[in-house]
Amino acid sequence: MTRILGLALYGPKAASNRIRLGQYVNGLAASGISLEIQSLLNNEYLERSFSKQSVSVGSVAAQFLSRIRVLLASKKYDGVIVHCELLPFFPAWLERILLPTPYMYDFDDAFFLKYRSGRYKILSPFLGEKTDSIVRRASIVTAGSRVLYDYASSLNGASYWLPSVVDTSIYRPLDSNTRSSVSSVFTIGWVGSPSTSSYLSQLVVPLARLSKLRAIRFIVIGGGAPNIPGVEVVEFPWNQEDEIRLLHSFDVGVMPVIDNPWSRGKCAFKLIQYMACGIPVVASPVGANTDVVRPECGFLAKDADDWFGALHELCFQPDLRTKMGLAGRNRVLSDFSLQKTLPFMRDLLFRLVG
Repeated sequence: MTRILGLALYGPKAASNRIRLGQYVNGLAASGISLEIQSLLNNEYLERSFSKQSVSVGSVAAQFLSRIRVLLASKKYDGVIVHCELLPFFPAWLERILLPTPYMYDFDDAFFLKYRSGRYKILSPFLGEKTDSIVRRASIVTAGSRVLYDYASSLNGASYWLPSVVDTSIYRPLDSNTRSSVSSVFTIGWVGSPSTSSYLSQLVVPLARLSKLRAIRFIVIGGGAPNIPGVEVVEFPWNQEDEIRLLHSFDVGVMPVIDNPWSRGKCAFKLIQYMACGIPVVASPVGANTDVVRPECGFLAKDADDWFGALHELCFQPDLRTKMGLAGRNRVLSDFSLQKTLPFMRDLLFRLVG
């Protein structure tokens, strides 16, 4: 059995851990690859951060020490996958000492911007080139979006686009009879985390406007929702057991984002979840959203009028929703399913270990 150590930044409650690493474990095992995942920052850290509670410095230090111990013992593995960042705020030269080779670097967010802009920009002279360094030294690089792939391939010729995908045997549409009986209220839905729920403010005006024409429900899973006049807004905490059941209550899935360098690197995973479940989509025309959403699957909306127009069409044309939902499902089956990327991941890992 080939042993691979997967070094995730966050615990399994983070979508990046589950989607980029966790969902491959069983399929790789069937091919003779044991993928063992070790998280740096656990679920408790994630939950406290999202709820804006203080995080114990001692707890974080203990988790960093645990990561270093794992790295010191990593020679027993045949290869390593570093996902996103190995040790936040540690310089590249120290990571070079701790990180064995060969390793694969995998990322689904624009981590190369972390120390170059925003609140950590002050560290740019010391850490601004950190991601560049780990990408250059990797035996293989896998990037979750085209934008990330373009960045990686400029530094490392062994870079590949590996989109974030879903297991289409789990993410499946409801049959049409069941869907039509779910609710008479037009239901728009979003799934995400508190870190991205601020983007929902873009929907306040178009949804309030639409609510004057028909009863509207807006379901928000995993984040805080804005107050929208005239709209029934329902929040649910995210958990894996309820996610698909709640997705099936959507008539339309939405993904608003702001157009900035960080958002352009995102992987449009929300849209892939919706489409796999046969749900038509409306999204901002930013980054990977423009790769995923084709005209037959949904709409791209750049401003409030676009959002209103797209949602209005889907609201009053149930046949269009059905048609776009089916096209979206087929799009995911073709390009964004675990069943398609598993053999590619398997081959990359066998190449990694030679």
